Amino acid sequence: MEVKITTLAENTANINFLAEWGLSMLIEVDGTTILSDTGAGIAAAHNARLLNLNLTKVDKIVISHGHYDHTGGLLEFLTMIGKPVEVVAHPDIFAPKYGKWGAQPEHYAGIPFKREELEALGARFNLTTEPVKLAENFYTTGEVPMVTGYEQIDEGLLDKTTGALLPDELKDDLASVIDTDFGLVVILGCAHRGIVNTLKQAQKVTGKEFIYAAIGGTHLLQAGQSRLEKTVADLKAMGVQYLGASHCTGFKASAYLAKEFGDNFFLNNAGSRWTLPFK
Repeated sequence: MEVKITTLAENTANINFLAEWGLSMLIEVDGTTILSDTGAGIAAAHNARLLNLNLTKVDKIVISHGHYDHTGGLLEFLTMIGKPVEVVAHPDIFAPKYGKWGAQPEHYAGIPFKREELEALGARFNLTTEPVKLAENFYTTGEVPMVTGYEQIDEGLLDKTTGALLPDELKDDLASVIDTDFGLVVILGCAHRGIVNTLKQAQKVTGKEFIYAAIGGTHLLQAGQSRLEKTVADLKAMGVQYLGASHCTGFKASAYLAKEFGDNFFLNNAGSRWTLPFK
């Protein structure tokens, strides 16, 4: 069993590829092709064309959560796929999400499209809080419980559903997990609800413990040293073999993870192509 991962959008890029603040990965396993997130705008689609990828093969799209940097390329991808396609996500992806940092004014941070215009291009939304079976041995986590105690959602992330700006619990934050014969491969979006919480939910959904690889956003960008140390301790205790960091990990956290995981840590940049298990 092989898992092929092509990173289409990320904050940094390999030579000749475009970078943007966001994340998008194409996952291929046993004849199934899943698009995980769509980046913020033009980069993911541009890089897909650069790689001559046939996006008409995409069977389903998974949206990890409703922020613009994971959904901004959705409209163009639907055009490129050119057929009705199931879009799996949490019901809250269309919530009015905002960000506010320090003295800066609030800004809209949610999905930049109306549901109706996406459906007109072929999106068939499957919105649920529960795990979804995408294919044989391939699932979403559904809602991720907050169980570790030290993993918290950034205070600057807000929701205006009630008309007032309130802290966004990011209940729509989910990941995907592939149950392979060499261990679990977890595809992370942002892990707003914590990478350890997310991996624990992946274990619960599959009933398997051994995590071969976790690849994607870890949302450790603003994590202090205490949280970094607790995160690494838990990742090691869980037996995570490979860690591919993207997007919202941040330089400090990436450096710390690289020190702790050595050669089993890698940066997952736009244009990267991985075949798992690693040789």
